Amino acid sequence: MAEFNWTCPFCHTRQTVSESKAHYSVHDINVGETSYAGGIAGAILAIGCSNSECKKVELSFSIGSIRSKNSYGQVAAINEIIRSKIAPESSAKPQPEYIPENITQDYYESARILELSPKASATLARRCIQGMIRDFCGISKPTLNQEINELKKQFDSGNAPRGVSEESFEAIEAIRKIGNIGAHMEKDINVIVDVEPDEAELLLSLVENLFDDWYIARQKRQERLARVTACVEQKDAIRKTHSER
Repeated sequence: MAEFNWTCPFCHTRQTVSESKAHYSVHDINVGETSYAGGIAGAILAIGCSNSECKKVELSFSIGSIRSKNSYGQVAAINEIIRSKIAPESSAKPQPEYIPENITQDYYESARILELSPKASATLARRCIQGMIRDFCGISKPTLNQEINELKKQFDSGNAPRGVSEESFEAIEAIRKIGNIGAHMEKDINVIVDVEPDEAELLLSLVENLFDDWYIARQKRQERLARVTACVEQKDAIRKTHSER
């Protein structure tokens, strides 16, 4: 297998994968005559992370019709029909503990079922967005659409919570303009709604953006302030000690 670029789904480290860090094998599945011309086979793909602090393995399994065999009669390639991610279960990014657990759990589950049920995934992603607006922004209305409208009023008047940047609000507005998603913002947040797979992916991307722009950015600001405050207090204590001598 030739070298290729890859981003670890566990630690998100970008790296070039060498032959020694990747495994791909195809195995014939003999169950007699099937509806697939040429028979079926299964393929295993495993990639090991080179980051010394991670070293986890991405693993996926595919099933497909046999496309070709080598000179020994062994399966060489398949026409993929189904692919299943074994590890990690989804493309969800690990989120810090200071984000409310009920929100992150909905996010993880939404990512886990994205391919299996985009409708259910989108419903959970909408709950994440509503949960963040209620928790981070302190806005609670009967529908998500009404909550976004209230946030817009606060944003336009300069009274939105610190961290609600123009970029993050533009992302919310862009998602709301998408046909199916926008139409469903008025519905009960727990009602499963019809969306296209790519729309469900966009909702998940918005959730991840808001995690970064709101919670993670706020945490970083608080940590910077704490470091500055600690430094000031330390220097103040040193000055007091010198003045007392």
